[in-house]
Amino acid sequence: MTKITTPDPRDPEIFTDAAAAVARLEELYNEATAFLCESFAEAMESGAPKVRYRAYYPEIRIRTASYAHVDSRLSFGHVSEPGVHATTVTRPDLFRSYLTQQIALLIKNHNQPVTIGPSTTPMPVHFAVAGNPDLVVPHQGAAGFTLRDVFDVPDLTTTNDDIVNGVHEPQDGVGPLALFTAQRIDYSLARLAHYTATDPDHFQNHVLFTNYQFYVSEFENYARAQLADPDSGYTSFVSTGNVEITDPDAPLEQPLKLPQMPTYHLKRADGSGITLVNIGVGPSNAKTATDHIAVLRPHAWLMVGHCAGLRNTQALGDFVLAHAYLREDKVLDDDLPVWVPIPPLAEVQVALERAVAEVTELEGYELKRIMRTGTVASVDNRNWELRDQSGPVQRLSQSRAIALDMESATIAANGYRFRVPYGTLLCVSDKPLHGELKLPGMASEFYTTQVSRHLAIGIRAMEHLRGMPLERLHSRKLRSFDETAFL
Repeated sequence: MTKITTPDPRDPEIFTDAAAAVARLEELYNEATAFLCESFAEAMESGAPKVRYRAYYPEIRIRTASYAHVDSRLSFGHVSEPGVHATTVTRPDLFRSYLTQQIALLIKNHNQPVTIGPSTTPMPVHFAVAGNPDLVVPHQGAAGFTLRDVFDVPDLTTTNDDIVNGVHEPQDGVGPLALFTAQRIDYSLARLAHYTATDPDHFQNHVLFTNYQFYVSEFENYARAQLADPDSGYTSFVSTGNVEITDPDAPLEQPLKLPQMPTYHLKRADGSGITLVNIGVGPSNAKTATDHIAVLRPHAWLMVGHCAGLRNTQALGDFVLAHAYLREDKVLDDDLPVWVPIPPLAEVQVALERAVAEVTELEGYELKRIMRTGTVASVDNRNWELRDQSGPVQRLSQSRAIALDMESATIAANGYRFRVPYGTLLCVSDKPLHGELKLPGMASEFYTTQVSRHLAIGIRAMEHLRGMPLERLHSRKLRSFDETAFL
């Protein structure tokens, strides 16, 4: 049997102070990653080791013995029933503020300490060396020895969404404390860097999704204006390739090849800035982006893209505020059945309508001239207009849909699934059922006049949400009756 070499054993410690608990998590995590990095570097230099190297993720654990009644208005910060609850932790440096807040609420609401110590979940070497630019895990067969015989590698049998999907079965009577395990988070952090060409550290708590590159230029213009204003609260702007500027006039060099989902971050010191992700066209990209951004636990995400207007009374450039979704995108059907309703979130709806009124300087009945509230249908076929119209049009009419796109329902449904507050404000760019197709000449004029205003509305809505208390924004509508304590 191969000998297993691990870092020096550490006994679990009890904490009643959240900041001290997080400091201990960082210490344990740094010890584990340093051990794996050093062992990996030595193995790559000296050849096949005669031992197996293993380190473990740190863990948060709490034991409660009472059905303590906490503030019923809170949707997070407490476990649902007595017993032992635990979660593994990765990158405590990245999640320091989040972990401190969640642990503090747990200690306060249950009047019980938390226990911090090593878990029994091995840390894959790929994730341990991710933060070390001098170390790269080679492809299978290129290391001179079989990697998985010496180090733990990502295990997709345990890296899943069972907790968020409500199908998790506790092991040994230990309930989940958070929606994501450490391995699941590490997997998404690596994917985010790949798809967006920006490090996860740059992501802000308020995320805008769009399906057109035109919004990026406007976002950069807005960011430069904010950096020029010393009272804006924004500190820097990050473009693809992790290019970061603090000077509003500094150049931004773009990579020769854009990533699949170009992403840009207008940062604030406390992480409450705005991230813009151009997910491109289609529900698959929308699911991929939200699957991975969700592990960062953003406070809200909004879709601000283009759509087809389905009513004759709509005009190009009108806005659509979604209050329901017809899900024909299909990409989430296995994770979230189509019979699950995706409710509108009052706080987000109010913020979006208020933002439209402020930017357009219209209100009340006059606002109805340029904005409709109703059902948005999302489909997986970009050229749905070319099919026999009787079936699709009949379903759209029966659903009372007023707009159609390919991403909004996916983003909203994944927000519901991952307990991330969501919303949608679309802009009508064509009316295929009424002969107004998206053609080059019409598109150019539309983009020139509408993109700036649309993006300004999305940003203004995020600013309203930023000023809202978390316990109000993170609605109880997003939480199940057997929910994790961590947000």
